[in-house]
Amino acid sequence: MKPHAGRKTQQERTADTTLKLLNATIDLLHDRGLNRMSTSDIAEAAGVSRGALTHHFSSKEEIIAAAVSHQLRNATDGLHKMAEGIRQSGGTSDEIVDYLWRMMNDRLFYVTMEYLPEARHNAEFRTAIIPVVKEFHAGLNSVWAELAGQVGVEVEHALVLMNATMCLIRGMIAQSAVRNDPTYFNALLDFWKERMRREFMLSNDDVSVDEAKPEKTVAAPSMASRKLRYRGAAKG
Repeated sequence: MKPHAGRKTQQERTADTTLKLLNATIDLLHDRGLNRMSTSDIAEAAGVSRGALTHHFSSKEEIIAAAVSHQLRNATDGLHKMAEGIRQSGGTSDEIVDYLWRMMNDRLFYVTMEYLPEARHNAEFRTAIIPVVKEFHAGLNSVWAELAGQVGVEVEHALVLMNATMCLIRGMIAQSAVRNDPTYFNALLDFWKERMRREFMLSNDDVSVDEAKPEKTVAAPSMASRKLRYRGAAKG
């Protein structure tokens, strides 16, 4: 029998329920923290029964690992779209730093700070979460390598720079939990953007140290233009 028009199939209903549970898990991780949430809380926030949750996920650790995987894949998809935008219309190293700051500061690393301590002390959870995190890092590196190739920057050098960018941003977000100071964090980002521009200039053999000092009146270079000596790539 064919399903009635407008009526969802069992597969569609299962997908909807799973997505509600994953989104609710991320919301609770961010808003309450891992130790202040239960599977009953997740089911309630998702608007489903606890039986429906246990039908899909056997434990709190399993649903958290699945939710984090879902969140990280969405972040990686966003990075690929950013890379596509740069490929089509250009961009700057400043814009990449700004994008990474927004991506990580939009709940992503706050959620990370919730599950990292659990991964350290819970071997079962650590085993479940490590492949998820590795997949995210592999996606990041593929995006950075693609962008480096577009602008003629050595891949390994760009990977180091962009991973350093990610580490800086993670530290800043961790500090923001006890320091609400936008001026302070903006100053750090501005410093790092200047450093990134300088590093990408120095990666070109035809640029001297003196030439690498950016003019204060010059905007961050376009990554799409190989005629400009400021050339930015992304890896993280």
